[in-house]
Amino acid sequence: MTRLGLLIPSSNVVMEPLAARQPDVQVHVNRLPVLDVPLDPASQAQFALDGQVAAAKLLCDANVDKIVWGGTSASWLEFVHDTVFAKRVTAETGVPTTTTVLQINEELSQRRIKRIGMVTPYTADVARQINRNYDAEGFEVSAWRNYGGSMSHDFAAIPKSVIKTMICEVAKSDVEAIIVMCTNVAAADLSDELSQTLGRPVIDSALSSFRK
Repeated sequence: MTRLGLLIPSSNVVMEPLAARQPDVQVHVNRLPVLDVPLDPASQAQFALDGQVAAAKLLCDANVDKIVWGGTSASWLEFVHDTVFAKRVTAETGVPTTTTVLQINEELSQRRIKRIGMVTPYTADVARQINRNYDAEGFEVSAWRNYGGSMSHDFAAIPKSVIKTMICEVAKSDVEAIIVMCTNVAAADLSDELSQTLGRPVIDSALSSFRK
């Protein structure tokens, strides 16, 4: 049984119910204050590295075996943010640390996937920033859909039928995989079903947080 320390955005309501369903994992949760996702300094300050590291380190009080940042902020802040976060927490606690985005990127690398489709709940400017960051890392975002929300509570309220439609629309393009980029979007139950139906992996970011 792995004892996992999971740091999540404070407004996330998807991750904890999903964590309870994971086999062979005992999950202990702490929260980082996060309410919205616009591209402005106030929003970016929610992910200030020192505060994020401090919140993660509290999970060590539960003697966890691993720490994961279960948010996707680095997808628009730039991946280096998560790389530095993970290295700092590991160095300062001795507990192996990673993040949702780093796990997604590792899966893409292992599968040798370059052409991706992106589904997000965010506004268009955030979605485009995510696409630019992936393009800069050598990926090709061939198709994308965004819901247009900025408040985290809105993300969790997106109906599964709408999520499914967005995924299927992206799948009409020549993509090798589709990423649902937000851990507060309830796409986990659609991931396996649509991966089989569409004939290519649908990578749900919430599920990626628990990837071993």
